[in-house]
Amino acid sequence: MLAVHVPRKRFGQHFLHERGVIERILRALQPAPGDRFVEIGPGEGALTLPLLAEAGRLTAIELDRDLIPVLRERASSVGELNLIEADALTVDFDELAQGDRLRLVGNLPYNISTPLLFHALHHAGAIRDMHFMLQKEVVQRMAAGHGSKTYGRLSVSLQSRCRVEHLFDVAPGSFRPPPKVDSAIVRVVPLERPLLEPGEQDALDRLLRAAFAQRRKTLRNALRGVAGDAVLEACGIDPGVRAEDVPVASYVALARHVGSASPP
Repeated sequence: MLAVHVPRKRFGQHFLHERGVIERILRALQPAPGDRFVEIGPGEGALTLPLLAEAGRLTAIELDRDLIPVLRERASSVGELNLIEADALTVDFDELAQGDRLRLVGNLPYNISTPLLFHALHHAGAIRDMHFMLQKEVVQRMAAGHGSKTYGRLSVSLQSRCRVEHLFDVAPGSFRPPPKVDSAIVRVVPLERPLLEPGEQDALDRLLRAAFAQRRKTLRNALRGVAGDAVLEACGIDPGVRAEDVPVASYVALARHVGSASPP
């Protein structure tokens, strides 16, 4: 009989236990035979085991070595569980996919959620979709549309690379111990064809840092020395608006212009 695992603050552990939430996640995932699921941070296996039962096989990445025997024992009679003891930020998803496409899922520690998202998108060609539990505020920023106060660098950067969908919210009482914030499930699907080339993506990142550094400034002032009025207008952007009022497509057009004008 394995002892009850004490959640560790340094790993940001909040273990999901609410059955209704788990069932909603499974309905969102719609597992099918042959799906290559990779769960990041399986914890005690609350989602791992029912997902494994439906998918038949599953890879899980867990940093807390004390949870490895717990997961192995609980999964032994359910299906084929491949456990990787590692920090997910160090995992090469291209190598893990071996020419296939992965479906990532996980209840991500809030302190590393954004770096993990961009690490995964660095391997976007190997990823079919991602379904993550994140802090609700982060999900709102990820999925926000232009004109919203929550629309910012994260919104544009993600939506230029993938489709983002805020699926549903999860209350703190669904976890052990309860976090101090609400959570949400988000679906992230990498675009089949990237809108920007690598150099243009770098240009977009530079533009977003400048544009959103001081949100009250107009783009004319925020992007002074980066993109003048003529360039902004050529991309369909009014130089007198603020960063939050510009749609993703216009930022993409501006990044293409600035990226193509940059020296190789």
